[in-house]
Amino acid sequence: MTALEELITPHTGPVRAMKPVTDGFGVATTAVVEAELGQFFIKATPNEAGGNLDAAHREAAIGPHLGDAAPRFRFQVEDKAWFVIGTDALDARATDFTPGSGDLPSVVEAVNRITDLGLPKVAEEWEDTRWDRFATDEEKPHLRGDAFTHADLHGHNVLVDLTGRSWVVDWEWPTRASAAVMPSSLAIQLVSAGHTPESAESWVSQTNLWEVATEEELRVFAVVDVRMHQWFAKLRPEEKWLGAMLDAARAWHGHLKE
Repeated sequence: MTALEELITPHTGPVRAMKPVTDGFGVATTAVVEAELGQFFIKATPNEAGGNLDAAHREAAIGPHLGDAAPRFRFQVEDKAWFVIGTDALDARATDFTPGSGDLPSVVEAVNRITDLGLPKVAEEWEDTRWDRFATDEEKPHLRGDAFTHADLHGHNVLVDLTGRSWVVDWEWPTRASAAVMPSSLAIQLVSAGHTPESAESWVSQTNLWEVATEEELRVFAVVDVRMHQWFAKLRPEEKWLGAMLDAARAWHGHLKE
């Protein structure tokens, strides 16, 4: 028995198999665990002070409050080496964001499930400041709001199970933000996946938050998001996907200006 298996066994029962999961972009060790008490998905983060551990703590804090928007939260446990979160395992795949995909209605449903949760009390102090360094003092108030937000909705974070139902995973940095942030971030992901801005809007306009966001909030977020993507693309020019995201952000901003 490995040290990690020994750590989770009080919550899972004796472990029969542990299959590593490679999808995603994080630094944590992830696996599907077959155990006496069922099948679990675990995310184990090195228990070392820093941003990765802070994100894991936040994911553990929000987990019990995600209702039917995410796989059921089962446990958290830690020792000197690991901080581990356990949820129900899903028999699911990444969603297809490309034009014409049959997954797109499920993606919209996923966003609306998040919104339907309201703002969990634990998230009330998690004001989103990720875009602040790219915004002027006049723009910053338009990034603020009371919308419960998952701002990293891409194909590997929205999963579709065998019934076609969607689930949102990777809750490392949920925040309280403007109603514009989540649908706009999704729109930019859709444009990056091949949609025209008009097509992207036709999907994100079906989200409940789109109806709440003001034109000024949408406009300000779009321009600030372009600045953020410019910074990352310049910082790491060898990562071509960052350039693609910048192109998508610019196209979305241009669409809102028309």
